[in-house]
Amino acid sequence: MPGGHHGPWVYDRLREVLTAEGWSTRTVSLLSAVADLSAPEPLPGVYDDARVIRQALHEIDGPVVVVAHSYSGVPVTEAIAGASNVAHAVYVAAYMLDVGEGMFQTHGLSAPESLAGLRPPENPDLNLPAAFYDGDPTSPETIEASARLVPQTVRGDYETVTKAGWKTVPNSYVIPDSDVSLTGTVAEAMAERADTVYRVVGHHAPFYSHPREFAEVLMKIAQNPGTTRPRQTT
Repeated sequence: MPGGHHGPWVYDRLREVLTAEGWSTRTVSLLSAVADLSAPEPLPGVYDDARVIRQALHEIDGPVVVVAHSYSGVPVTEAIAGASNVAHAVYVAAYMLDVGEGMFQTHGLSAPESLAGLRPPENPDLNLPAAFYDGDPTSPETIEASARLVPQTVRGDYETVTKAGWKTVPNSYVIPDSDVSLTGTVAEAMAERADTVYRVVGHHAPFYSHPREFAEVLMKIAQNPGTTRPRQTT
């Protein structure tokens, strides 16, 4: 699942590698990433994204390895609770939250009185577009990717988890070695909750910067999706 501000395109490079290796993949467009600035309130948030994810899981036969990046860890955590076909959840530089926790609350922020509105990708108080990639706003790859980002709903930023699916689903946490994003500041704490921790080369979206290397880790997980308990580090 793509992170905040992103669309399924961010997984295209990874999907090419996995398809060549014989794996079937599917991406989901999360509703909280809003391209239409005229969209009316109430805008979608975590629970709407979780509904879309659950629907996608329902449409897939057989065991599924769910990959959650950054913000999408929140609705994925909500959606996989009780999903019988989820064999493993992979949190990639993601928010692996417990019941009652919200994404920005993790950083010490309080939810505003109103959850209406959109947050643009350019939000220097919280994050900068380049931080989703290599942190260099002059890098051609980062410029190209940043141009594709869309606003994110405030509702998605603050709505809280009501079901922590990772407590019953085998899971892994992936920490990129060059993550300069806001999420990178809490990744180690989030990873403490996971069954297995992997460290990979790459920036905040390692499957974008290093798709082959990330695919190797993901295929390792997918080949043995239910064998990560008790906790270990790789």
